[in-house]
Formats: sequence, C-alpha cells, structure tokens
Amino acid sequence: MKPYDGTRERGSCERIFNYRLSRARRVVENAFGVLSSVYRVLRKPMLLEPETATKVVLATVHLYNYLRSNPNFISPGTFDTVQENGDVIPGSWRNEPPSQSLQPMAVVPRRATENATTIRSHLARHFVTNHTIVWQNEYQ
Repeated sequence: MKPYDGTRERGSCERIFNYRLSRARRVVENAFGVLSSVYRVLRKPMLLEPETATKVVLATVHLYNYLRSNPNFISPGTFDTVQENGDVIPGSWRNEPPSQSLQPMAVVPRRATENATTIRSHLARHFVTNHTIVWQNEYQ
C-alpha cells in the first residue's frame, strides 16, 4: 500500500495514515529480517506452489516462536528499537550480508488502482475515528 504523497497537516487523516503505515512496515521488515537471518530459506525465491510456500513460512514462524521460549536464543539488540524521541536504532539482523540470490522485482505501475485508493481512504478515516491510538497524534 502506498502512503499519501507530500507533507500533510499535523493531525490530518492522511498524515496519521502515513505514520501508521510506516510503523506497520517497520514491524513487518523487522520480523521478516530477523526470520530470514535465522532461516535462510526465506532469502531466496521459493520455487513452490503458494500453498506449500505458505506452509514453509508458517513452519519457520512456529519454530522461531518455540525457540524463542529459551531466553538465550535472542540476544539483546537483535530487533530494531524506537527511542522515546522517535529515533530508530537498527537491530543486529541488519548487519547480515546482502543475499545474492534475490531476483529483481517486476516493474509495476506507479499509479494505484481505484480499489487501492478506496481502501487507503477507508483505513485513513478508520484510524482517526474508530481505531485511534494515543500516540498517533504525536508524530511530527
């Protein structure tokens, strides 16, 4: 999903949406980065049927969660952390050498579909009406 372009007024639906989207992306990037640093099968294309690939990913998540129950499995500093002032301290998983097995992504149209724009607008309104979070208005 694409963020709204440009700088928006503080407290606006669009700015809050961009902030929430940015935080969500960071969480996903952090989780996938840590998983792929442990399970290298996630670093390259899976030449599998989608159902089988889903099972492989779920297996890595379940195994990771099981291993995480051991307090020595994850060392401090593995994950990205966010300071009170909003600064992000990168986790150690980011120091992994880049994979040479990744394939380039296909070129996709830059313009969002009407359906995607409608969903984005719906989520932006939802974040300021039904699902507000105390800190979402503190974003600079």
